[in-house]
Amino acid sequence: MVHEQISSIESLKMVAAVRELAMRLPEVTEQVDAFGHTSFRVNDKPFVILGEGGTEGPSFSVKVLKTTQEILLAQEHFYKTPYIGHHGWVSILDKNVTSYDEIEDYIREGYMCAAPKRLVKQLQHLP
Repeated sequence: MVHEQISSIESLKMVAAVRELAMRLPEVTEQVDAFGHTSFRVNDKPFVILGEGGTEGPSFSVKVLKTTQEILLAQEHFYKTPYIGHHGWVSILDKNVTSYDEIEDYIREGYMCAAPKRLVKQLQHLP
């Protein structure tokens, strides 16, 4: 199966919105994997993964604490991320996100799950 890089207008808008939030965090890098997913990483560990969801449209996946995952999965639009959900990952389709500002806290939490302690301490001093 051939996977291509994110290219739809909706997906590119999603990547731009998430990039604006994720790149505010210390030492974050952006990477496109062999499956065409765009990920935001710290210390080479992904904490956000974006992809094209076929007929469903673009999707946003984030690593969160298990307790946060349980809370999000109880909400209507979040679902356990295929293949990696057992590690605390949740996803939501872009069409169900009303504002990326409302998921900024989950991006930050994902960052803290993946970042080394020295960066988590540094993050605590950022607004």
